[in-house]
Amino acid sequence: MNLIWGSAPALLIITGTLLGLTLPFGKLATMAGVPAMVWAFVISFGAGGVLLLAMLARRERMRLTPHRLRYFFVTAAVSYAIPNLLMFSAIPHLGAGYTGIMFTLSPVITLVFSILLRVRRPNLLGVIGIAVGFAGAVMVTLTRGEAGEPAHFFWVAMGLLIPVSLAAGNIYRTVDWPEGTGPIELAVGSHLASAAMLLAGILLLLGPNGFHHLADVPAVTAGQVASAALMFVFFFRLQAAGGPVYLSQIGYVGAAVGLIAGTLALGEHYRLLTWLGAAIIVVGVVITTKAQSR
Repeated sequence: MNLIWGSAPALLIITGTLLGLTLPFGKLATMAGVPAMVWAFVISFGAGGVLLLAMLARRERMRLTPHRLRYFFVTAAVSYAIPNLLMFSAIPHLGAGYTGIMFTLSPVITLVFSILLRVRRPNLLGVIGIAVGFAGAVMVTLTRGEAGEPAHFFWVAMGLLIPVSLAAGNIYRTVDWPEGTGPIELAVGSHLASAAMLLAGILLLLGPNGFHHLADVPAVTAGQVASAALMFVFFFRLQAAGGPVYLSQIGYVGAAVGLIAGTLALGEHYRLLTWLGAAIIVVGVVITTKAQSR
């Protein structure tokens, strides 16, 4: 475990794989009638709640200061609530695999933000890896969803907003990381803050009945909560070990997992250009991983 905890590439693969599982889980839930906002709440409340119980079992306490509260709520909005709401709204129109591939644009946008804010500049090999991954993502984006079912450009645009929000979160979490605060505490605080914001939106827009479709997918809900809680344990550790640009590479791994799961488990079909773009993205991941090891 210590070997994994100290290895940025291992953390990248684990975190990205768990992220990718969110996509098929989300499609199954939305197909059952669960609103996108409710499923985003399930992820944040489930992950935050499980990790909070783990903290309490270890006799650790949440330390609430103005800085930490600001960090929790800003992170909750740009990293969880907004991108998850966009993602689960777009999945029924774009497909789980295709929506996941939108994550692959996050490294490019993160790099732009990182350069502008002078947070970190990757070496030349890292830039090449991101460029290769971006080229593959562009190829996938042009196919507009599943084969024979091109999505409206509105939903493609909504999908493209996902990596913008994720990139903003990648940079913010590094720049404003509260000193002396561990990754589990940050995961708990930010997810519970996200759950609070989403719950307010659900009660305002959908009312208490917005939750009743969750009873139709108990196994999917349990699987989503478990994978989300485990993912964010590794997520914040990867943030500290690899930095914002490297962290953003989880989108590449998550997209591959979502694409494979959508095809094999959910019966989605994608064009050859989509698969070719996904293969190019994998090459980008390999290059950026080597760049990080240097």
